[in-house]
Amino acid sequence: MDGNDPHIHVEVDVIHADAALRNMMASAFGLVGELPSAVATGCGLRVPYAMTSPRPESVTCLACREHAHRRHLDYADQVERLSAMPGTPLDPHQAAQAAQRHRELAEQFTTGDG
Repeated sequence: MDGNDPHIHVEVDVIHADAALRNMMASAFGLVGELPSAVATGCGLRVPYAMTSPRPESVTCLACREHAHRRHLDYADQVERLSAMPGTPLDPHQAAQAAQRHRELAEQFTTGDG
């Protein structure tokens, strides 16, 4: 962890970022977990949690942007595959919308648009 790194990164597991889970738990049960002091990032570094963001317009580390791009595309493909399986509880229309949203996010990480 280098204190001189000026870049904003994405967590290595950008799709399942812990912040969303913590927010859901806090709103549902009134439980508040501690934020980690440092997290693994898409580029392989460990940085302070405050130096990460899941939002494409905020991420300045190019390797992290590429990582997030690939992860969102992979997730979109996975959602579509799962929604096509027999007996799946996923609604095909909702799955298609979720896949499209992740493809749009992937594109934003490539272009830098927010």
